[in-house]
Amino acid sequence: MLKNSPSTYGSVAKFFHWTMVLLILTLIPLGIYANGLPYDTSEALAQKARAFSLHKTLGVTVFFLALARVAWAISNPKPRPLHGGWQNILAETVHWLLYASILLVPITGWIHHAATTGFAPIWWPFGQSLPFVPKDDDLAHTFASLHIIFERVLVVAFFLHLAGALKHHVIDRDDTLRRMLPGITDPGALPEHRKSPVPIIAATGAFIAALGIGAGMGLFAHEDGLPATPQLAAVETGWEVQDGTLGITVRQLGSDVTGQFADWTAAINFSEDADAEGKHGDVEVTVATGSLTIGSVTAQALGADFLDATGFATATYTADIFADGDTYIARGTLKIKDREAPVFLPFTLQIEGDTATMQGQTAVQRLDFGVGTTQPDESSLGFEVAIDVALTANRAP
Repeated sequence: MLKNSPSTYGSVAKFFHWTMVLLILTLIPLGIYANGLPYDTSEALAQKARAFSLHKTLGVTVFFLALARVAWAISNPKPRPLHGGWQNILAETVHWLLYASILLVPITGWIHHAATTGFAPIWWPFGQSLPFVPKDDDLAHTFASLHIIFERVLVVAFFLHLAGALKHHVIDRDDTLRRMLPGITDPGALPEHRKSPVPIIAATGAFIAALGIGAGMGLFAHEDGLPATPQLAAVETGWEVQDGTLGITVRQLGSDVTGQFADWTAAINFSEDADAEGKHGDVEVTVATGSLTIGSVTAQALGADFLDATGFATATYTADIFADGDTYIARGTLKIKDREAPVFLPFTLQIEGDTATMQGQTAVQRLDFGVGTTQPDESSLGFEVAIDVALTANRAP
């Protein structure tokens, strides 16, 4: 019997029920396990990423399975309850919590993934991005918090549902649980049942209370414990930077992860006419390393094995500027932490009156600067770090 009857559940409803039970009992422990794994070495990071990827992939599966289950429940009403009164109201309330949670938990986790830059991919050939979901750290944090809150509601509802089923089976010795087991169970005459708005109102109130508790615990507060970023002082310069971006891109677990430094200064001296040595000027860039944001791996990037923003608050690049055909090139030295290496930065330059627009790209090897030494191969993190810089500057008076 595929469909439900007025007295018992059909095989489709039983399939959805027990498959969902199995997935819930797998996903919640898996998420806790993955979250607690370290990521201080290449092997550890790869293991953490695999665990999270499995968690996310199964989570997306749960979402579509939940949609199918809800659609089936709407088109094929469940059997009449064996009991009326408060027992049925409590059971219906828990069912509403479960139905909502099995949709809300995976979709909030999926949105968190789509809004986050970097880390563990979903293994389905879709879903890395979602329509209307931008890459935004604040949005990702909000939905991560919602994911946690709704997951707690799901856990509570799951155990209430389990307790109720065991109570009916062991104490009441009725057919409540047997109706969901393989085979056909006929519980006989059933009491009259009138639908009540109380369960859905109570379930809504429970979700509102859960959100309030989560907010009270500070889950939505954007405090990530990152090192304090020094405010860089203004510098004397022949060209005053009006706006610009300084970004990096790394290859992690097979995907490009892009981040930006929010605080940096550039002391630029440039002349359209070269001196006797062919030099058009010089530049000194100072970067507040703690101002980097790079999606879900920001904390890791600022840690001691990477940029070590606590021990080394700034990085510097000093270079001389030369013409390179129709473009220019900055030839200089980049210092990150206590390591230095030569870096050439080709760039284009357009000057209109007293306004200059510049764009340049280059790449460095992270191990040259002692960055990510616990990941000495490219299985988890690529060696090359691409650097992109763009700015608009006005000639100083």
